[in-house]
Amino acid sequence: MNHEDAVTALGHARRWRTSTRTGQGQNCVEIDRELSGWAGVRDTKLGTASPILAIPAEAFTAFVRTIRTNRFG
Repeated sequence: MNHEDAVTALGHARRWRTSTRTGQGQNCVEIDRELSGWAGVRDTKLGTASPILAIPAEAFTAFVRTIRTNRFG
């Protein structure tokens, strides 16, 4: 599946979720991992009107791992 097809498919996704660590602030994102091989990221406050970032699953997993191990400094 190419990037454009992934963005379209994620636009119909229904399993968007926010982190359990999300506070009451306005700077939150939602993640959807139901599309095989892709992760979707969108702005929580915009919901279905939000643009969607479609990220290859391996790259998204590496990004999250980097955040969790605090390698950004």
